This record gives sequence, structure tokens and C-alpha cells, in this order.
Amino acid sequence: MKFRLILSLTILISVFEAGRCERIKDIVEIQGIRSNPLRGIGLVIGLSGTGDSTALSRQILTNILRDSGLVLDPKDLTGGNIAVVMVTAELGPFAREGSQIDADVSAIGDAKSLQGGILLPTPLKGLDGQVYAVGQGGVSIGGWTASGENASITKNHQTVGRIPGGAIVEQEEIATFIEYIAGHRFITLNLRNSDFSTAQRISEAIEKIYEDSAVVVDAGTIKVKIPGEISREGISGFIDNITTPDVKVDVPAVVVINERTGTIVVGENVGISAVAISQGSLVVKIKETETVSQPVAPFSDAGTTERV
Repeated sequence: MKFRLILSLTILISVFEAGRCERIKDIVEIQGIRSNPLRGIGLVIGLSGTGDSTALSRQILTNILRDSGLVLDPKDLTGGNIAVVMVTAELGPFAREGSQIDADVSAIGDAKSLQGGILLPTPLKGLDGQVYAVGQGGVSIGGWTASGENASITKNHQTVGRIPGGAIVEQEEIATFIEYIAGHRFITLNLRNSDFSTAQRISEAIEKIYEDSAVVVDAGTIKVKIPGEISREGISGFIDNITTPDVKVDVPAVVVINERTGTIVVGENVGISAVAISQGSLVVKIKETETVSQPVAPFSDAGTTERV
């Protein structure tokens, strides 16, 4: 049997490849290994008249100048070349003291653009209030504005920028990912997309390398016991061994319809019965047609095929 799909207009249909194989490391995360968000309030200087006109920016600049021995009144300063910004960054799980991480800068005042600006040294704190990094450097933005006498054009946002390697780590936050239970060491793997079938296949793949070491806790968690003969220095190799095998990833049957773009995405596991759908000028018909394949001579004797 076969199905015929008749469409009165063209629809883009994308089919996901189901049952594909992926490395375990690409579909799981090790519990305890994660980044930590950092943030701080800073000041960008060197703007060409596109900065803040608020009292907040002048007050922050006054405080910075006071630290340098200059005592001024905020009213004595004019805005336009400075901007108050929120600086954010992600402290990686294995970032060491002195290493550099990227920083994002976003205007929080009425600045029109951060183009050409330089961020003054800004302490970046974690949610616990401690300073983990210090950000500074030239701000790179991905937008621009061009204008003439009667028109102007703007591309992307100009009040958000990035400083590659613009934050220096001052305090480490080393990840802890080994659990100690009843005298044994364990590592927990968390699936990015929970699925019992995929979790079971991961457990079986690990069991082929280290027997009696992997247990499926639930659809999104596999707990792996570290063999006693593996030393502390050998844990990296152990993690590499259990995360490099390929496993078949189970994909659920889904249909995603994007009305805005007119796109229909159909998973390979989706089954369609005989149906007719009509919506405006769109008509979708799915029919079931019976066909029989009858071998011909010299591969078989002549005969007829009947439906039973």
C-alpha cells in the first residue's frame, strides 16, 4: 500500500531524521558542571554625543573622579559622551584566576549608541555578592546607523555590545561533580531532552565498557559509578570513555506548524491516516491506494493475484 499526498499549493515540509546516532557527550550534561552568571554596573566613555543625558551617569562619573582625587559636583558635568551600562558575563566551571572571559554590555539609560565607547574597569559579582571578575575594554557593537537630510536607516541594536575577552577572572569557582555515596564515587549524567529509551541506551553503552556501573534513575538521569581502581588523576579519562560512544537518540512523533512563515515540520515517526483537510484555498487529501506487486516470468509461473 502507499499514500498519495495531494496539495493544491506548495508547502515547505521538512522531515527530521529520527533515530539518529549521537555521541553521549553531545546529548547529556554532567551534573555540577555549569556556568555561573556575573553582573555589574559600569560606565562607558568616549561616545560621540550618543551617550546618556541622565543624572545617574553624571553621578557615577563623579564618584569615579572622586576616587582619583577630583571633587566635582554632578551638575558641573555634561552628558552625551558617557553611558551607564549593565555588564554581564558567564564564569565557566573551570575558569582559572587570570583567565579571560567575554563580557556583554547593555545600556540602561537613554543612550542612543555605544559605538566607539570604552568600558571603565567594572567589578562583576556573582549572586552571592562576591567579586569574581573585572571587566573593561573597547565595546564592539553589531549595528550601525546612516542618515541623510530626509531619511535614515538603522541596522541591528546599537545599545548592546560585546567585549571579547573583556573580563579577567579574579576568583575561581571550581565545579564539583563527583558524589560520594556509601563509600563509592558517582557521576550523574542529565539528558538535555528526557527520554526513557535514550536513557536506557546510554546506560547499556556504558555497561559495555564498565560492567555494573550505570543505572537509569529516570527519563533524564543516569547515575554512573566510578570503578574503585580509577585514581583521581584518571577520572578525566573515565569521563572521556563513557561519553564518546554513539547511541541511537529516540525522537518523538511531532508536527510543528509555523503560521507566520508557512512552514510545516513533520517528524519521521508521524503516521497519517486517510484524511481530507480544507482551509481557505488550501486542500490536503491523503488517500489509501491498494497496489500489488506480482513477479513476472521467468521468476514465477503465470497467475493472478487476488485480495484476501
